[in-house]
Amino acid sequence: MNRLRSSVLLLVLALVAAPVLADRLKDLARIKGVRNNQLVGYGLVVGLDGTGDKAPFTNQTFRNMMNQFGVTLPEGTNPNLANVAAVTVHATLPPFAKPGQEMDVTVSSIGNADSLRGGSLLMTSLKGADGQVYAMAQGSLVVGGFGAAGADGSRITVNVPSVGRIPNGATIEREVLSPFSRGDTITFNLLQPDFTTARRVVETVNGMLGPDMAYAHDATSISVKAPRDPSQRVSFLSILENLEVDPAEDAAKVVINSRTGTIVVGQNVRVSPAAITHGNLTVTIQENPEVNQPNPFANGDTVVTPNTQIAVTEDPARMFQFGPATTLNEIVQAVNQVGAAPGDVMAVLEALKQAGALRAELIVI
Repeated sequence: MNRLRSSVLLLVLALVAAPVLADRLKDLARIKGVRNNQLVGYGLVVGLDGTGDKAPFTNQTFRNMMNQFGVTLPEGTNPNLANVAAVTVHATLPPFAKPGQEMDVTVSSIGNADSLRGGSLLMTSLKGADGQVYAMAQGSLVVGGFGAAGADGSRITVNVPSVGRIPNGATIEREVLSPFSRGDTITFNLLQPDFTTARRVVETVNGMLGPDMAYAHDATSISVKAPRDPSQRVSFLSILENLEVDPAEDAAKVVINSRTGTIVVGQNVRVSPAAITHGNLTVTIQENPEVNQPNPFANGDTVVTPNTQIAVTEDPARMFQFGPATTLNEIVQAVNQVGAAPGDVMAVLEALKQAGALRAELIVI
């Protein structure tokens, strides 16, 4: 078991320590102003097989919809909406999307509907953060989950039946204006801010286009002079986004996931001279109650006498030593020799950080 654990740890650390390769500029940065926009709407799903909700706002929405079609329900009427569910509809509007194009939408129940399987979304307007309508959604839902219930109250649910999607279920009605064609420059924002990476992007662009064509504002933003004509700007950007840049090495980090026991050590992590010993203390508590019966003709009662046994054992601990400027490979070898479990390695790394011997940022997630 220790050998398998050590092999997995070696694989994870080897992946982290792989040499840095050149990345395309489109993989390192995004263009300023070219972004997605979130849309959201509220509507009704109809045609359900008795799995709708009984929420009061569903009744109110249904009444409002019927009034728009010229149908007025009598006062005091409480329609049985077992086949109707109130839902929220959300989608992501991609950049440069034009009216008439279609996009996928996700439909989620906000009431107590058991399932949306087999339902159809009625025409729902999707609004942006500014309150404007940018798309209209409608169509039949595709639901991956399902549920079944018995007469005795038992039930089973697979996946999530109260959420579904409508492929190409929304038609775009309004275009979002983009600053792509404005100004004399195009600004790239790095996904991971880093001064070294920003400098290398500037050097790569200037090396191809000429001096002073690109300049960095800070560790994130790099501006490049670009033509004003939109067609020329598109061709110009096509060349820029495919430039290969060597990103800078990340800062020394050790990431610990305390919930899953995952430990990732970056390749720039160093450990100062330190000696470590870590033992396992095991406490075992056993309850063995004893039952004392009275004599057959006696008037006594049955008595339960508690009998608790506590044992404390400590496994032998092994000490290992880190030398000056210990590398990633040496850390892996030391951990594998000891055969420490993930929980033990976490405790050792935290102790090293507190002692000032771990030259890296310790991140616990």
